[in-house]
Amino acid sequence: MNKYKKVLIFMLIVALGLFLNTKFQLSSLIDSKNLKEVSDFVDNNYVYSIALYLVFTIIGSSVLALPGVTFAVIASGLFGPWIGSLYCLIGATLGAVLSFLLSRYLLKDSIEELVKKNDKLYNIIFQTDSEKELLILMITRLLPIFPFNLQNFAYGITNISIVKYTIGTFLFMIPGVVIFSIGTEGVINAEDRSKMFLMALLIIFLMMVLGTYLYKKYKLLTIKEQDEE
Repeated sequence: MNKYKKVLIFMLIVALGLFLNTKFQLSSLIDSKNLKEVSDFVDNNYVYSIALYLVFTIIGSSVLALPGVTFAVIASGLFGPWIGSLYCLIGATLGAVLSFLLSRYLLKDSIEELVKKNDKLYNIIFQTDSEKELLILMITRLLPIFPFNLQNFAYGITNISIVKYTIGTFLFMIPGVVIFSIGTEGVINAEDRSKMFLMALLIIFLMMVLGTYLYKKYKLLTIKEQDEE
C-alpha cells in the first residue's frame, strides 16, 4: 500500500470519527453543564449508554487525542467508580489497539518521526529487546511521564505483538484508571470523600514506587548488557 493510500485511509477514519462525534454529540459528555441530563439519559438507556461511551472513548483516544484522564472521569461520573473503571479500561484498550493498528499499517513513517522528538519515550521503547517488551510496557503505562496517546501510536511501530500489547495495556492501565475513577467519586460523593481520596493517594504512591523501581531495574539490565558486550 503506497503512502497516499495510507494517508487517505487515515483521513477517512478521522472523518468518520468526527462525523460520529457530531452525530451523537459525544463531546458533550465532557461538558459539566450537561451532567444532569446525561445522568438521566444513562439511567433510562443503560446499555445504549455503555455502547455510546465506548464509542466516545475509542474515538476520543485514537482520533481526537483527548487526555486519558477524561475517559476515567466520565466513566466514574456516569457508571460509578468500579463498574466505570471496567468500562473505561475496555474502551481505552480498544482505542489504544486502534491507534496501534493505524500506526503499524498506515502511519509508520510519520509516527516514527513524531516519536523521535520525545527522546525519553523513543529511547526506552526502541532501544530494547523482545525479552523486555512487557517490562517496558508496564513502565510506560505506570509512570505518568510518557504521553498516553503518543505511546499508543509509538508501540505500533515496534516489534511487540498485538496480543502482548493488548493484554499488557489492559492490565497496566488498571492503577491509573482506578485512581481517577475513585478520585472522581470522592469529588461527587461527599460522604466517601476522605476514604476515596486516601485510596487514590495510596494507589498513586504504590504506582510511582513500582514504576520507579521497574525503570531503575531496566536501566541496570541495560547497563549490564552493555558491559557484557
